[in-house]
Amino acid sequence: MAGMALNPIQILKQQAEEERGETARLSSFVGAIAIGDLIKSTLGPKGMDKILQSSNPAHEHIQVTNDGATILKSIGVDNPAAKVLVEISKVQDDEVGDGTTSVTVLACELLKEAEKLVAQKIHPQTIVAGFRRATDAARAALQDASLDHGNEPDKFREDLMNIARTTLGSKILTQYKEHFSKLSVDAVLRLKGSTSLDAIKIIKIPGGGLVDSYLDEGFLLQKKPGVNQPKRVENARILIANTAMDADKIKVFGSRVRVDSVAKVAELELAEKEKMKEKVGRILKHNINVFINRQLIYNYPEQLFADAGVMAIEHADFEGVERLALVTGGEIVSTFDSPDLVKLGRCDLIEEVMIGEEKLLHFSGVPLGEACTVILRGATQQILDEAERSLHDALCVLSQTVKETKTIFGGGSSEMLMAHVVFQLAQKTPGKEAIAMEAFGRALTQLPTIIADNAGYDSSQLVSELRAAHAEGKKTYGIDMETGQIGDMQQLGITESLKVKRAVLLSAAEAAEMILRVDDVIKAAPRQRQPDHPH
Repeated sequence: MAGMALNPIQILKQQAEEERGETARLSSFVGAIAIGDLIKSTLGPKGMDKILQSSNPAHEHIQVTNDGATILKSIGVDNPAAKVLVEISKVQDDEVGDGTTSVTVLACELLKEAEKLVAQKIHPQTIVAGFRRATDAARAALQDASLDHGNEPDKFREDLMNIARTTLGSKILTQYKEHFSKLSVDAVLRLKGSTSLDAIKIIKIPGGGLVDSYLDEGFLLQKKPGVNQPKRVENARILIANTAMDADKIKVFGSRVRVDSVAKVAELELAEKEKMKEKVGRILKHNINVFINRQLIYNYPEQLFADAGVMAIEHADFEGVERLALVTGGEIVSTFDSPDLVKLGRCDLIEEVMIGEEKLLHFSGVPLGEACTVILRGATQQILDEAERSLHDALCVLSQTVKETKTIFGGGSSEMLMAHVVFQLAQKTPGKEAIAMEAFGRALTQLPTIIADNAGYDSSQLVSELRAAHAEGKKTYGIDMETGQIGDMQQLGITESLKVKRAVLLSAAEAAEMILRVDDVIKAAPRQRQPDHPH
């Protein structure tokens, strides 16, 4: 009996692993901190870029980016805590579009501070309680310091321009930020308060420079009309369909057709042709002059449409068809038996235009007045991809700001403001929670420190000057990244959306709290593959 008691009892399956207590917490901290250290050099207007290379040699794909969400999405992570940080960055991107790097870096800094406290034998639950009180205080300080110009259109437009400049300042478009800020603000104001960006289409055409990009007040489709069909249609009545228009030939390959003479095959082909002719006839009964199909249109139906003087566009991708239906006010149809029930799309003019080397179809005078297209030009595909990501971030932030009009100052001033309030609260709080609050304040001051470090400035000097300025009540002071000194963000116009800042604070605090509470990591045993039984 005594011998049996000494043997460890195996509860988990073979090959399942368990890490407990300090070991589990340490592996969580290490994983999350590694992710933060990987990404923090991309933070701020002077952040560096990363090259992401796919491991698949068949599809050699290279991305050059400093967008936090894109970097974290592309790297394979095995550590569970690191996966939590990847997830919060993804949610931040989906929710508000920007602040993906900030949220990851802040969560990482909070965990660094928490690790020191755990090493001092402070219980994780005490740290969590302190973090929660600090988060509430920081959130209230943000809310109090925010400005709202929602009822003054001129000031609000200037706010939006400043937010666009600040957002684009840390991206590839920074040298043309005036041009792109105006372009993105114009596009978002056309949406009239909607946060759905479906009406704004971004088309990337290689060639020219980024400064040649422009906003077109209409809808562009990267397709060409069929052979011998009209290239210009006025007062277009558009039928948008998702139907097979490629059955005018018998596909002999892969099918077995038993006939006793070649003439029978010709008869079958003729019957197929008649079926297609009848289908095109049913489509033309809708009294249309433009037919746009998501699938292919073969030569015979294309010729029938040309004879009827109808512009037929094939293979408009699914997103293109969905967006077309939205902006022209039509419906996507698959059957054509009841023309009176089908809602057609309308448009004043459809014409073929040349941009660079590419031919596109331009739809102008569409019922959805919000519809517009941004044409991006650039030297390489990587530049165009990064420019699209940057512009998409700016459009997301601006559309969210139009909905919630409060703004806050950037350049590290809001982080310093929150840290100042948290330090004051910690001084008034008795007990160990105060130590956790101070740690939270230190983590917040790390953001301006990292931004200054990435620009090659003396961060300890700048952050200490900034702390002193905030202690004197200069709440709008932050780091001027052009001169490498502290300055008044209100005069410099460095503005950010309150919604983005608030989301960064709350998501980072929640993620850090979640990782901090972990005291056990259990890995399930891999599933054993059963050998296939021979029949």
